[in-house]
Amino acid sequence: MSPRVVAVFGATGTQGSSVVQALLVDGTFLPRAITRNCNSEKALKLKTLGAEVAQADLWDIDSLKQALSGVEAVYGVTDYYDPKNFAQGHNSEMLLGKNLVDAAKAMDVKYFMWSSLPHSTRMSNGKYANVYHFDNKANVDDYLRDSGVPHSILHTGWFSENLWNYNNLVPVPDSNCLELNVPRYDPHSPQYFTWVERDLGQCALALLKHYKDPESEVLSRTFYAVSAKLNYTQFASVLQQALGKPVSFVSSSTTGMQELDDMYDFQSEFGLYPHTAIPDPQLINLGVKFHTMEEFSQEIKGRYA
Repeated sequence: MSPRVVAVFGATGTQGSSVVQALLVDGTFLPRAITRNCNSEKALKLKTLGAEVAQADLWDIDSLKQALSGVEAVYGVTDYYDPKNFAQGHNSEMLLGKNLVDAAKAMDVKYFMWSSLPHSTRMSNGKYANVYHFDNKANVDDYLRDSGVPHSILHTGWFSENLWNYNNLVPVPDSNCLELNVPRYDPHSPQYFTWVERDLGQCALALLKHYKDPESEVLSRTFYAVSAKLNYTQFASVLQQALGKPVSFVSSSTTGMQELDDMYDFQSEFGLYPHTAIPDPQLINLGVKFHTMEEFSQEIKGRYA
């Protein structure tokens, strides 16, 4: 019996690697890690773990079609801030997403999962119209719905891994304290957290296992791969309890980049998913067991010892 191959884009990044790992552990599907450089250290490691590795560039539709040959399903994600993409202007990520949808349709892919975010311009009635990496992804949602490709849209939250990937949790000099610094965020406004490593992959796996079952109602729906909802003051308290040292939340005045300032202003004022139950009952019904921020904080103690 031929393997059920799932092409995973962004496979060497935070999101894609979570999906690849979940598929490898489960064994139902064979992940095909799609990357621009098959010989990178991360790509070679995935190959050692048992994933297929294939080369493709989202700017090159022919390479995408080649990489999707024999593929049953796709996990699609784009990276607005990748230097090659960023250099192509504000709409680059939307164009890449459309290329991926077009290639999937041409290769008769049976199921497409798209990693997305809210449309900040629409949600804020035009107040935050420059959060391009949100709107680009949301515009691909619309294109995917119109494409006829069987799909689900998977919304993510603020990555818990940002604590170290973007230095949001740092030691205070000459003290035993830590500072949780997220710019332009009201301490009482909720944030929507995704522990990517532990929860995103299992969400994708659950959708893959149920998309053929009409009773599961997976197709043409939006799901929320969000582990927890709490404000940053509460999160600092959770971290403090687990790490055993004082953690204070501080919100500085700027990220140093206008689009990211607008992103945090939008999230603080409107919230990512204000009308959604968190964790997502749809995903829980499909067997996803979300982790808490208490569990996350216990897990990362070694990083901040």
